[in-house]
Amino acid sequence: MGSMGISEWLVILVVVLLLFGGKKIPELMKGLGTGVREFKEASKGEQKPEETKKEETK
Repeated sequence: MGSMGISEWLVILVVVLLLFGGKKIPELMKGLGTGVREFKEASKGEQKPEETKKEETK
């Protein structure tokens, strides 16, 4: 099997649009981006400033 061409990507895009609708796609992408960002931060071991402040008050 070779790599996916433009026609395969178009078919996938059409199927996704039919399943989720045009209004739901931006919400899904925002959630995906947030999840990836949180995963990267967690894998680096970094903490957000709010979490650091909460731990200091304990």
